[in-house]
Amino acid sequence: MAAANYLQSEDQFLCSICLDVFSDPVSTPCGHNFCKNCITEHWNTNDQYLCPLCKERFTRRPNLRVNTLFSEMVSQFRQSAQQKASSSRSEQQVSKPGEVPCDVCTGTKLKALKSCLVCLVSYCETHLEPHLTMPGLKRHQLIDPVENLEGRMCTEHDKPLELFCKTDQTCVCMLCTVLDHKTHDVVPLKEEYEGKKVELGKTEAEIQQMIQKRRLKIQEIKQSVDLSEEDADREIAEGVQVFTSLKESVERGLNELINTIKEKQKTTEKQAEAFITELEQEISELMKRSTEVEQLSRSEDHLHLLQRVQSLNIQQPPATKDWTEVSIRPSSYEGTVVKAVVQLEETLSKEMKKLVEVELKRVQRYAVDVTLDPDTAHPNLILSDDGKQVNHGDVMKNLPDNPERFSNHPCVLGKQSFSSGRFYFEVQVKGKTRWSLGVARESIDRKGDITPSPQNGLWIIGLINGNMFIALGDRVIILSLESPPQKVGVFVRYDEGLVSFYDVDAAALIYSFTGCSFTEKLFPYFCLGPSDDDDEEEEEEEEDSATLIISPVRVN
Repeated sequence: MAAANYLQSEDQFLCSICLDVFSDPVSTPCGHNFCKNCITEHWNTNDQYLCPLCKERFTRRPNLRVNTLFSEMVSQFRQSAQQKASSSRSEQQVSKPGEVPCDVCTGTKLKALKSCLVCLVSYCETHLEPHLTMPGLKRHQLIDPVENLEGRMCTEHDKPLELFCKTDQTCVCMLCTVLDHKTHDVVPLKEEYEGKKVELGKTEAEIQQMIQKRRLKIQEIKQSVDLSEEDADREIAEGVQVFTSLKESVERGLNELINTIKEKQKTTEKQAEAFITELEQEISELMKRSTEVEQLSRSEDHLHLLQRVQSLNIQQPPATKDWTEVSIRPSSYEGTVVKAVVQLEETLSKEMKKLVEVELKRVQRYAVDVTLDPDTAHPNLILSDDGKQVNHGDVMKNLPDNPERFSNHPCVLGKQSFSSGRFYFEVQVKGKTRWSLGVARESIDRKGDITPSPQNGLWIIGLINGNMFIALGDRVIILSLESPPQKVGVFVRYDEGLVSFYDVDAAALIYSFTGCSFTEKLFPYFCLGPSDDDDEEEEEEEEDSATLIISPVRVN
């Protein structure tokens, strides 16, 4: 077929057999025109001589005559179509690497606009025109240009892959459905395509949601880094301030120590100088008397010597001090350094107190609302209705022995759990003679005898016998406190593995567990001491009737 560019009103110049512009047009007795070769071959392959358009039957093969006027019109149309095709071709884009070229173009290949799944051919704008105008070609399925159209054909039956076998999850042709896939679930490609598009839409939405979550996580991480940087800058600034103050205190103490020693030394030197001056004066007087005595002793004038001896009163020596008991004792410096260090220690203690006060105010910003969980409370404990107070009861309550409940020790956990970040809470322990509190991991043994230690999932401090404060780490650590705390603050940095305890009223650090490894949820932990049933314990419990109270945190 020859290439052409034409409008729908120009269909009269197309042969209805070859669907191309007439070549040597001839007319049948019924008045219809065909290409001479087309109508000749049509009648050569058929037993009857029928007009392909009107189906008029001829008893014998008609003599075909060239339609001179129509032939000239076709010739003029062909020339015009070729000019239009040439002009259109110059305006169309030449196929570039990676683009699908037109399969019909000869020489320079133009960029294909569509591919036909029936013809298995890709067409540029010019060669696509018949598929847009010819009734027979309009029924063909056009898609965006693709390469390897042969891959859209069934390799076994050489038919278009128009169906989808859901059983085998593969594309098949019509013959496949009556042969190898006869009993399978087969649907049109379009139906499966629509279903897959819906699935892909959902998948795309899920992927976008995952992307969004990760972008939010990136923002969260960046914000954490920014907050960490702010914390680091603040810590550095405060650290510089504190250590500068400490350095100044040390330097000031050293200067005072040096000045004290120098002052003592100056006092000694002044005393020695005064003694030396006095001694030198006496020596001068004695030397003067010595000279007079020596000169008089050399005189040979008897009268003169006797008279001078009487006037000088030689028998009476010049008035001088008894220097026998006079001495210079070196200044005593014993205790001077110790005293300076003690003063420095007092200064450092004051600075440390200020630092702890600042630290306590900072951790109090992470205060959380903690309430006691009755499902974990030992049967001998009494909890307040608001879940903020706990003390010993007189009788053992009959409660369900659920897995969460402590059975052997009078302990209870908070309802709230924490698995990241930082949190802080305060507990009033005033009046209690035995208690322990801190945090516990979720899997702590609640039925057997508990050996309190980080290895067993407890990070706690406590009071025993009313006067001994301890921290329960790898071993029992006795804490030396200036005064018993009335309210204890508990602060946890989960990710940094830190648990710190504060005396809230004194603004003092009691103890810290560092380098902890947290892998489970942490719960606030409260214990009121042993729960043995012997008389001594019962008597002690009666005396220790005070209540542990979870206090609201007041942030200044």
